[in-house]
Amino acid sequence: MIRVGLALVLGLACGIVLALFASADSALVSQAVSIAEPVGTIWVNAIRMTVIPLIVPLLIVGVAGTGSPRRIGGLGLRSFGLFFVMLTGVAVTTALLAPPLIHFLSLDPASTAALRDSAHLTLPPAEALSFRSWLISLIPVNPIKAAADGALLPIVLFTLLYAFALAGVGEEARASQIRLFRGISEAMLKMVRWVLLVAPIGIFALALVLGTRLGPSAVKALGFFIGLTVLIHAVMLAVLYLVVGAFGRVSIWRFARAVLPAQVVAFSSRSSLASLPALVEGARDELGLPPEITGFVLPLSVSVFKLSAAIDWALGGLFVAHLYGITLGATQIAMLAAGSVVLSASTPGIPSGGLLIQAPLYAAVGLPVEGLGILIAVDTIPDMIKTAMNVTADLGVATILGRSSRSEPPGMP
Repeated sequence: MIRVGLALVLGLACGIVLALFASADSALVSQAVSIAEPVGTIWVNAIRMTVIPLIVPLLIVGVAGTGSPRRIGGLGLRSFGLFFVMLTGVAVTTALLAPPLIHFLSLDPASTAALRDSAHLTLPPAEALSFRSWLISLIPVNPIKAAADGALLPIVLFTLLYAFALAGVGEEARASQIRLFRGISEAMLKMVRWVLLVAPIGIFALALVLGTRLGPSAVKALGFFIGLTVLIHAVMLAVLYLVVGAFGRVSIWRFARAVLPAQVVAFSSRSSLASLPALVEGARDELGLPPEITGFVLPLSVSVFKLSAAIDWALGGLFVAHLYGITLGATQIAMLAAGSVVLSASTPGIPSGGLLIQAPLYAAVGLPVEGLGILIAVDTIPDMIKTAMNVTADLGVATILGRSSRSEPPGMP
């Protein structure tokens, strides 16, 4: 990610310099942009081609790999129910609060229009963005066509239905398909890593175009987005402490002490999985949670529960829309929020994985997919607090679910 950050800075710097000297040599600027634009587009297209082939096997393995929905048991069902409630609450809150906050960022309309004209943008028809049409489209008449069209939510719903059906068939038939889809997901993850290896080249090209179109205001825009992202996550993190204290029947100070080591690991490594040992230790030693919580709920939460997605998807989409001078309607914002709730469980365990799988959703709501490249480039700093928030939510869920059987650890008051 250091290379990506350097590519972003260098690309912005070159683009701003070109913008400042555009009047002196407009031909040079046009030539530079004409070279950079295809490079950035090719990299974004490489991301888009991997998304659906990656999400489908990940969801199937994640759901059907348990063997049977009954094996998840009541604790698993309560876990998923709590995941859904928390994701929905945060997504709705973000969808309501983010639009007015984004408008505090002022950009030159002419610059945003120039940036919009440079994007490969296909606006869906107005009828397709109505709530009625969106609701009907969730059940695809032809799943193969939906996949070819990049219709992400219908494919996810079809995949979930297929995965639950597969979980209920015989062991032999299920095991063979699970092996197949697990192999596909591993191959697709390797392909995504290849795409990320050349990310500095794609990010440089996208940043150069951004700097050329927006000039020095590009730095202000990205700084504003980073600051706003950190601020909203910090506020939601504080609310999360209050929720856990109220519903988990534990003092906020005690919960904060239990989760602090995991937060330190998360902040430094940007990996929820790396924080799991510290989460287990805090849950067991500080909070006295029972073995079924530390051995089942925590690993499950770390694997599939990404509470920060409920903030990032709507906030990032609104920022990209503002950057390109595009107005998102209520249905489009709702689609971004709904996507964060439904798709966050399929986020691949790679840097900026949550951003990578949003490409079809951006296309569906009429946002330039090139904007995701900019979000990936500036994700390093926000991702630290995002990961810290995710592991806090993981332990929060475990605390709430374990409240009825919590035992006091030795030496605790």
